Amino acid sequence: MRRKVVAVIGDSRIEEDSIKYKIAFETGKALVEAGYRVQTGGLDGVMKAVFMGAHNAKNYREGDTIAIIPSFARDNANDCADIVIPTGLDVMRNGIVVNADAVVIIGGGAGTLSEAALAWSLYRLIIAYQNVDGWSRELAGKRLDGRVRYKEIDDKVYGVEDVSDMINILKRYEEVYVRVHKSIKTKEN
Repeated sequence: MRRKVVAVIGDSRIEEDSIKYKIAFETGKALVEAGYRVQTGGLDGVMKAVFMGAHNAKNYREGDTIAIIPSFARDNANDCADIVIPTGLDVMRNGIVVNADAVVIIGGGAGTLSEAALAWSLYRLIIAYQNVDGWSRELAGKRLDGRVRYKEIDDKVYGVEDVSDMINILKRYEEVYVRVHKSIKTKEN
């Protein structure tokens, strides 16, 4: 059976003693311990902290961390990336990063905001830490636009405070958020 992949997005620069680092590390660890693989943009900050946490999970195995990097240079990925996918797409690779089974946001700036918007358009389950500064706090508890993505639930960016909340939301909704984006719909199609 295919293991689900959770994309984690957020600040590309954080201090190792910061709350964002701690949350990212614990998120990566908790996701792998819960049986998920972790996908990021593969660089530094939240991306590296998440992968370091994943590597510290008791059931970690090679292949649990997937880096979708913006350049063609494989060595640009952080040293905790197991699988490196060099896209050469620069920031346009953000849509590939969030093309996972679910997306978790930790802080973040403009790049993270673009990834969150793309994840919303791709019908993904989005979970945001509301206890750190950045776009995760701003988006937690909100809908990103007026479209009805899922009629049967209160669809929104789910705000959480800690990793146990994050895992609970993930487990609760992972089988609900299964819609696949097929194409942009216009009146002509």
